[in-house]
Amino acid sequence: MRSRTIYCEGMAYATAEARQELLDTIADATDEIAVALAAFGGAYEQLDEQGGDRLEAELFRPVQLAYGRARAAHSGFAQRTGLPARDFKPAAAGHPSQGVKGFVDAASESLRAADGTLAELQDSMLPVEVGDAELRAALAGVRELIADLPAHARRFVSTFGR
Repeated sequence: MRSRTIYCEGMAYATAEARQELLDTIADATDEIAVALAAFGGAYEQLDEQGGDRLEAELFRPVQLAYGRARAAHSGFAQRTGLPARDFKPAAAGHPSQGVKGFVDAASESLRAADGTLAELQDSMLPVEVGDAELRAALAGVRELIADLPAHARRFVSTFGR
């Protein structure tokens, strides 16, 4: 009977560790999305009104939505599991000297990193193992929002100024 109690305690500890790892990984992806959001904001500041409106509609708004959903997924999971939620701070846009293309390229790279982090997390089956369907749906939704944005950003830059 004693070994069963130790096993259960070990499982509880392993579950707590898995939940914390999951929360930390979501925070990492959310930070990458914040970098993309800031970079698109930096690009926006350098565009004329028409280009800015296009960037906002095609790139900034979807990233803003993804960032909000990633933050909500993080805080919701933290609340459901009794773990401390993290306070997310806005990221810095970068140096204006990098220009619109530099900002958009930086945003694209951050989005690829965030998508890769979330894909790896989903592939690990950790979200399934901790048994949180709401979190799995939220992660899938964030990935759906950001997956195609690097390609959209590439097209935006290729038509920039036309």
